[in-house]
Amino acid sequence: MAERLLFPCSHGADDPERATIPFIAAATAAASGIDAAVICTIEAVWLGLPGRAEEVESEGQPAVADLLDQFTSAGGEVWLCSACTTKRGITGDQELVPGARIVGAATIVEALTTGRAITLA
Repeated sequence: MAERLLFPCSHGADDPERATIPFIAAATAAASGIDAAVICTIEAVWLGLPGRAEEVESEGQPAVADLLDQFTSAGGEVWLCSACTTKRGITGDQELVPGARIVGAATIVEALTTGRAITLA
C-alpha cells in the first residue's frame, strides 16, 4: 500500500518562518520520490494563488516560492482547505498555482482514514 505524507501549513505572509518549514520538508519528501501533499489552512491558502508565495520569505531559509516550485515539479500536491478559501473569497474559478487544488475536509479525512497517509506536524 502506497503512503502519502501530509504536511500541514497554516501560515503565509503572517509568519514566513512557519510557512517555510512545511515546504522544506515536503519538497525534500517529493524530491525523494515520496507521495506528498501540503495541506494549506487559514492564511496559508493564499500561497495557492499565483504570485503570493513570492511575498513570503524568511531570512536564512529558502524562498517559499522556490520550495513550492520544487515541490510541485516533483509531483507534490498543494491542498487548499475549502472552508478557509471560502472565508477569504478564493474560489475554484480563480487561477491556482500548478499542483494546487481546493479540497474539502472529506478529502483530508479520507486520506487519513484509509491508512494511506501520515501527517507530519
